[in-house]
Amino acid sequence: MNSSSGNSQFKVLGVYGLLGAIAAATLFPLLWLVSTALKSQTENIFQSPPQLLPAQPTFENFVTVWQTNPFGQYLFNSTLVALLTVGLNLLFCALAAYPLARLSFVGRDWIFIAIVSTIMIPFQIVMIPLYILTVQLGLRNTYLGVIFPGLASAFGIFLLRQAFMSVPKEMEEAARMDGCSELGLWWYVMLPAIRPALVTLAIFVFIGSWSDFLWPLIVIQDENLYTLPLGVAKLAGTFSLDWRLVAAGSVISIAPVLLLFLFLQRYIVPTETGSGVKG
Repeated sequence: MNSSSGNSQFKVLGVYGLLGAIAAATLFPLLWLVSTALKSQTENIFQSPPQLLPAQPTFENFVTVWQTNPFGQYLFNSTLVALLTVGLNLLFCALAAYPLARLSFVGRDWIFIAIVSTIMIPFQIVMIPLYILTVQLGLRNTYLGVIFPGLASAFGIFLLRQAFMSVPKEMEEAARMDGCSELGLWWYVMLPAIRPALVTLAIFVFIGSWSDFLWPLIVIQDENLYTLPLGVAKLAGTFSLDWRLVAAGSVISIAPVLLLFLFLQRYIVPTETGSGVKG
């Protein structure tokens, strides 16, 4: 028994050690980026062997980046675009996923298969016709033009459909007996029941919109509408000889994403959907 217990503890330690090594390898680039951003101008960031911890940490690089570039405007643009994209994506995906999960109509399964099949189509294939449509609608150089491709997604519809299907039938029947309309059932019963799925989708959409570089680069020419990825790319071209400033700009661009995840991760927990059904 003792030998078996020792082997079990050894396996657990081995698993945690492996996971720790993977986590360290994953976090090292981020730590190196923050370290470079905090190093003063007197430190050699290319020294060998490399030094992870700055000898004299300073926020001078962040101040310089903020004062020499309109990062406040970039931050506002990215925040507005990401929040609008998340809100509209959740709305349209939930509206599309609900009938595919809870209503019966001819061709429902084929429609769902067709929607999910679009996940296999790379964005580069639809980029040109999407750009032509954006120009024809007069959305070039506008916030709505940046948001346009993210209004809905096949992945979002798939995720929310699976979440809707997991809601107990008793909740739906109880709401209908109380005289709840179809729209009221969707809003007051179904959406609260799939909150973890909504939060998960919101995080994915926010990260995708916040870090998107290719589409804003194509559809935006006005620098006043630049998002943070475009601002960081411009910063890299301006200060290509000083990677401390580039690193500082990169840290500014990824900090909101990390804060959002830390704030929302506590909501990504299964809810007891059946608790709303009373006998």
